[in-house]
Amino acid sequence: MKSNLKIAVVTGTRAEYGLLRPLIKKLDEKYSIVIIATGMHLSPEFGLTVNEIENDGFRVEEKIEMLLSADTKTSVVKSMGVGLISFAEILERTMPDLLVVLGDRFEILTAVTAATIMKIPIAHLHGGELTEGAVDDNIRHAITKMSHLHFTSTELYRRRVIQMGEQPDTVFNVGAIGLDNIATLHLLSKEELSRDLGLQFKEKCILVTYHPVTLESVSIEFQIDTLFSVLEEEKSATIIFTKANADADGRYINSRIEAWSHKHPETHLFASLGSLRYLSLLKVSDVVVGNSSSGIIEAPMVRTPTVNIGTRQNGRLRALSVIDCSYNKEEIGNSLKKALSAEFLSEIETMDNPYGNGTTSNKIIEIIDKIDLEKLIPKHFYDWS
Repeated sequence: MKSNLKIAVVTGTRAEYGLLRPLIKKLDEKYSIVIIATGMHLSPEFGLTVNEIENDGFRVEEKIEMLLSADTKTSVVKSMGVGLISFAEILERTMPDLLVVLGDRFEILTAVTAATIMKIPIAHLHGGELTEGAVDDNIRHAITKMSHLHFTSTELYRRRVIQMGEQPDTVFNVGAIGLDNIATLHLLSKEELSRDLGLQFKEKCILVTYHPVTLESVSIEFQIDTLFSVLEEEKSATIIFTKANADADGRYINSRIEAWSHKHPETHLFASLGSLRYLSLLKVSDVVVGNSSSGIIEAPMVRTPTVNIGTRQNGRLRALSVIDCSYNKEEIGNSLKKALSAEFLSEIETMDNPYGNGTTSNKIIEIIDKIDLEKLIPKHFYDWS
């Protein structure tokens, strides 16, 4: 066991931290870790979720304020500039043996850019995936090319990372890390959630997360108006929204949801629920609606149907429980009816989840223990044949 390693973990959003949490716990038990919190974690507007990390017993050693309070593509690019300067300073001061990152967001791109120049090995989770409706797709592949260790969530994604020129002996199919929480946490019952969240569940519960679709030509106004018009007809349902992320138009989505929630007492909006409450809601809900990756990856493990709207998740592998639809009101409504039908619930009862079984963190630790990090730099291109 390489107990003398210093490993830095970067997290910029509540969702990303929720996925990384079981791995951070295991890394903290074995190595010296440095948690770097940035992005939405430090914004009161998005729930100041750095507190959730600290409430879990972890020390957030470094904090990077980089998020501009604006809702445009320009503000995102400027935020990246601020972040890059700060990551350079922090990585120079801490000099970790390995930088661990997850996913495809702009905050993570700034971190790995700085680490690449400073010759710090990078381990990347969830590479090789496709989300063709969002600029995140390009960011994810860029992060892959700057990373040295790759922990993918399926065998298809492992092959895709190798196809991008990464050495096969550095690319590992370990499953989706978000499933570790479901496998290990004692999820709350509907009664416990009712007390904890201060709400009463109706006959049905619909969990909604809707993020900006950054490469979509259909206007965000139309997307949100259509979603609301469908939910308006669900009179017998408790509707629970979680806030959109900090991409361009994220603030617009959140402001629209806030205004809509005030007019509909059966609707509840949360800036952040935390891993336990969110996954518990995922399990007790009758359906997940929106365009979040949690509807694609985590929801199938708890057998909750997903109505996935639009193009944001185009390219990701699907379980049988995921129903794709366009932004058309009738199509969304029909998909919702299908998801709630007894016939569909029976069909997905014994389905397989392509993203694994919740043992990802253990696999990653075993690999880090065996890998010679000093041999990861420089990288060598692998020619696919």
